[in-house]
Amino acid sequence: MKRTASQFVICVDNSEYPASLELRKLYQVIPDPVAAKLHQLRVVDESGEDYLYPAEYFVAVILPPAVRKAVMHAPSLTTSFPVAETPG
Repeated sequence: MKRTASQFVICVDNSEYPASLELRKLYQVIPDPVAAKLHQLRVVDESGEDYLYPAEYFVAVILPPAVRKAVMHAPSLTTSFPVAETPG
């Protein structure tokens, strides 16, 4: 079985799932080719379980190696990693 690198996304819309998704939070994506064909992502949400959500609710991010390592070794991948807002 081919091992794939973990993909991470940031939530940019939680309008239909406010209890399950937090805006600006980093989420791990579980590869799911069937879901991708349906424009869905399988995401580990606030419950700690993976569910399908509309792909347009997220933006993919590439984490620097040190950050990826820290996130992957964190006590829980459901721990909140909010992204700081930049002054604008």
